[in-house]
Amino acid sequence: MRNVPLAEVDGLDRAVLAISTDYPPGHLLPRHRHRRAQFLYGATGSMRVETADGTWTVPTRRAVLIPPGTDHSVLMTDVSTCSLYLEPSAVPWFPRRCRAVEVAPLLRELLLAAVEIEPEYARHGRDAALNALLLHEVSRCLPLPLELPLPRDERLRALCESFAKSPDVHDAPARWAARLHLSERTLNRLFRAETGLSFLQWRRRACVLHALPLLAADRPVAEVAAGLGYGSPAAFSTMFTQLLGAPPKDYRDPPR
Repeated sequence: MRNVPLAEVDGLDRAVLAISTDYPPGHLLPRHRHRRAQFLYGATGSMRVETADGTWTVPTRRAVLIPPGTDHSVLMTDVSTCSLYLEPSAVPWFPRRCRAVEVAPLLRELLLAAVEIEPEYARHGRDAALNALLLHEVSRCLPLPLELPLPRDERLRALCESFAKSPDVHDAPARWAARLHLSERTLNRLFRAETGLSFLQWRRRACVLHALPLLAADRPVAEVAAGLGYGSPAAFSTMFTQLLGAPPKDYRDPPR
């Protein structure tokens, strides 16, 4: 299925529905939810998925698992997606909150094959077997640290959202503490309680995730590093690799 609205097929009695969709640059899917669980894979471009808990920046050829009934919005940057919409009863192992994952080459090929399947595929035979294998492969996907958790505290969340739009790796915790009328120690305790990360860990992750769409758009590493306040491309690349386990070049959008 290609560019088919989910509502047209959601009621079909099939555990797996695969839909490929093309989006224009900068397209925003406003806050919505699905009855089914969703495996959202970006074949091209990058995506940013946002929920009440945080944001997930999904580079090309990676995916995000979105639990059923989860309110979320998606900002697309030159994206073609392959989505699997999964009956909740077929995926009891699905996470309870969003999770970004690596997508192995076998799973990528299965996704491309799945979108060619008719929505009311036969319950036995090749198409059913392919979809059953898809479920096995999705359950084995390795998680990626592509989440930027956002606090529930309204004042701190506002500062975090502002920072995430234009991050600076040298932005001092003292500035944040002063804005919130807190000590730096209290600020760090609040960050850990609300996000599970220290202020410095959260700041570093925000910088890396901000860089991902820029790298996908083929912006030079030196330019991206300078924009984030790093003194050299090497310093940025080292930090990037420490967090994501791969250098910036591995997160560029491959030739189409």
